[in-house]
Amino acid sequence: MTLSFTFNICLTRKSGILIALLSFFVSGVFAQNQKKITIPVETLHNALVLQKDDGGRLGIIYFGTKLNSPSEYDFIPSMYKRGDDYSGILNAAYTPSGSRNLVEPAIEVIHSDGNTSLDLQYVSHNWQQTDENVSTLSILLRDPKYAFEVTLFYKVYFKEDVIEQWSVIKNLEKGVVTLHKYASANLYLSAENYYLKHYHGDWAKEMRPEESRLTAGIKVLDSKLGTRANLYQPPTFMVSLDKAATEDEGKVLLGSLEWSGNFKIDLEVDPLNNLRIIAGINPFASEYALQPAQEFTSPAFLFTFSDKGKGNASRNLHRWARKYRILDGNGSRLTLLNNWEATYFDFNENKLAELIRDTKKLGVDMFLLDDGWFGNKYPRNDDHAGLGDWKENVKKLPSGIGYLVKEAQKNEVKFGIWVEPEMVNPPSELYEKHPDWVIRQPGRPEHLYRNQHVLDLSNPQVQDFVFGVLDNILVKNPDVAFFKWDCNAVIYNAYSAYLQKQSHLYVEYVRGLYKVLEKLRAKYPKLPMMLCSGGGGRVDYAALKYFTEFWLSDNTDPLERVFIQWEYSYFYPAIAHCNHVTDWGKQPVKYRTDVAMMGKLGFDIVVSKLDEKDLKFCQQAVLNYKSLNDVIWHGDLYRLADPRENEFASLMFVNEGQDKVVMFNYLVGNRYAEGSKSPVKLKGLNPEKKYKVREVNLYPDTKSTLDENAVYSGNYLMTVGINPDVRSSRTSVVLELTALP
Repeated sequence: MTLSFTFNICLTRKSGILIALLSFFVSGVFAQNQKKITIPVETLHNALVLQKDDGGRLGIIYFGTKLNSPSEYDFIPSMYKRGDDYSGILNAAYTPSGSRNLVEPAIEVIHSDGNTSLDLQYVSHNWQQTDENVSTLSILLRDPKYAFEVTLFYKVYFKEDVIEQWSVIKNLEKGVVTLHKYASANLYLSAENYYLKHYHGDWAKEMRPEESRLTAGIKVLDSKLGTRANLYQPPTFMVSLDKAATEDEGKVLLGSLEWSGNFKIDLEVDPLNNLRIIAGINPFASEYALQPAQEFTSPAFLFTFSDKGKGNASRNLHRWARKYRILDGNGSRLTLLNNWEATYFDFNENKLAELIRDTKKLGVDMFLLDDGWFGNKYPRNDDHAGLGDWKENVKKLPSGIGYLVKEAQKNEVKFGIWVEPEMVNPPSELYEKHPDWVIRQPGRPEHLYRNQHVLDLSNPQVQDFVFGVLDNILVKNPDVAFFKWDCNAVIYNAYSAYLQKQSHLYVEYVRGLYKVLEKLRAKYPKLPMMLCSGGGGRVDYAALKYFTEFWLSDNTDPLERVFIQWEYSYFYPAIAHCNHVTDWGKQPVKYRTDVAMMGKLGFDIVVSKLDEKDLKFCQQAVLNYKSLNDVIWHGDLYRLADPRENEFASLMFVNEGQDKVVMFNYLVGNRYAEGSKSPVKLKGLNPEKKYKVREVNLYPDTKSTLDENAVYSGNYLMTVGINPDVRSSRTSVVLELTALP
C-alpha cells in the first residue's frame, strides 16, 4: 500500500513541531483507514482471515476450512445475524484494554502518564517467505494517541496446517509503560457450540482429560508454579466446534503455548456466542515495566485446525514437530538401561560396573547413571542434601565419571548421566557460599518442595553456573553421550536478590533458562538430552527446541502408561516419548515392554534378577524394536480403540510409503472374558496394497493365535479389519504389517 500525506503547517515553535508531527501521524493513519483490507492467512487446508475495517481496527472474520476463492471471505461477516457488537471490537485480532473494550483483553497497559486505555489500529502488514513451505506475516498496530505499538506475527507452515502466533510490544513513549497483560495470541471462532478438552493431574497422575461444553463466561487454564509449570495442568488443549469431535470426524483446534513457565489461556464465549481464545504468559504477579524504546516479545502460541477429527489434527502437529521443532526430530534415539530403580541412591563403582555389563547383555545402546553420584561435604545419599555440589562423591565414585565412561566403552555401550542443575538443597556447599543465588523471600520461613530450592536463573552468574554444571562434565569427559535434565521443584516465596523489579522474576527466570540452553546448544548442538521434571511437569514446544525427548511420568505402571501415553500422543510425536520398562505394576514383562515400545524404549530393571525366559524375551524385544523403531519414531499415528471407551486399547504407526505398519494392542479391563471381540479397522493404509501380518514380541515358547500366512488387502483391513485376539491370556499383542512387493 502507498500512503500520501499533505504537510501545509507553518512551524515556528517546538509546540508547533509537535502539532505538525501529530497531524502527520494521524493523517497517515486516517488515509490508511479509509478502505477495508482483507488478509487471508492460509495453510494447505485451513484459513485464518483478518480484516481491517473502515475504522482502522483489525479483526478476525473467519477461522476454519480454506475456501477455494479467497475473494469470498469478504462475504462471511454479513452472514452472521447474532446481534449487535456495540463495542465494534469483539472480534479483535489483539484486543486492547480500556477505551471501548468490555471483554477479556489480550493486552493491558498503563502508559507513562498513568492512562490505562489503549486503542490499537492497523498501520501496515508484510509477508516474508522463508521457503516454499514457511512464511511469516507481520502486522503493525499502533495507538493513534500514544507512541506505543504492537506487531502481530503469524508464522505459517503450509503443508503441516500449523500456525505459530506471537506479539512484539514496543514502547516508544518517553517514560516507562507498565504491561499488566501481554498475550501471545487472540483467536476468534464462530460455531453453534464449543467443546473444550483439557488436562489436569499431579505427580504420577499426568494428563487426566476432561471434556465439556463451554458456556457463556470465561474458562481459564493456567499455572502459577514458576518452574515445573505443567504439574497440575499443561498449556495444551483442544476445542471442538459445533459438536465434540471424534478421532476421525468433526472440526477441532489443537493449541499449545510454547513457554516453560506460568501460562494463562482464557476461553471466553462472548455475548454473540462466538469464542475468544487468548493465550500467553500468565500476568499473575508479573507486571512488566517496559522502558522507553524497549520491546517485549511474547512466546509463540501454536495451533492447528482439522475438519477431519482429532487424529488428523494430531498428525499435523507430529509432522511439524519432527521437522521444525524437536531437536533431531527426524533422527534416531538411544535405547538405555537406567540404574534408578535398581539402586536408587545406594551404589558404588562396582555396582555400576555390573549394571554397565548388564546394559550390553540386554542389548540396549546406553547406560544412564541417575541421581546420587555427587556431593562430598553433603553427600547425596538421599534427596535431602547435595544438590548444587556437582562433584563426584569420592566414596561412591573414587575413580570419577571417567572410570564409568571407560567401562561403558569396554562394553561397547554409551554412557549418560542425570543432572538437576537449576535446584539446590539447603544442606549444600553452594547454598552456604551463595545464598543470594537462591529464590526465597527474605525474612520468611523457608518452604521447600522435595527438600530443595530453585536457583535464580534471572541472575547471569547463576546462568553461567548452570551452564557450567553440564559443560564441566563434558570438558572432563567428552565421551559422555547423554544428559537427563531434571527439574523437581516449584517456586515458593518468589524473590530475587538480583532483580530490582520483583514482578519480572517469573518471566526472567524462563528467559534465563533459555539463555543457558541456547549457550549449551551452541557448544554441543547434537548432544541427546531428556527433558525431565518429575515426569511431564515442564514439557512444551519451547523447551523441546533444546531436547531430543521428554519423560512423560514417574508413573511407569504399564496400565497407567497406556492412558498417559495416549493423551500425550495428541500433542507430541512418539519419537519424543521416553518410556521405560520397570517393576511398577502387576503386568508381566511382555506387557511392560510392549507398552514402552510406543516411543523411545528404555529399561529401569535389575537385569541380573530376570529369570531365563524374561531375559530372553527382553533381549529379543530390543532386537525387534530396532527393526521397528523407524516406523514408530517417524510414521503417522492412528488411534484405533480408545482405552477410555473400550476394554482394550489399539493404535498403529504407518510409514510414509504405507508399506510398513506397527500395531499395538493392550487389554486394559479385567472383567470376565473381556478383550477384542470384533475386528479392529485399521487406518492410513494403501487400499490397493497387499499386507502380510506377523505377530512380534512373542514370549518364549508361545505361538501366535493369528494366521501368519494370511495376506490381506489394505481395503479389507480398513473396511473389515483384523482381530488381534486380545484377552486375559494375551494381554498385549504387537503386530507388524508389511506390504508385499
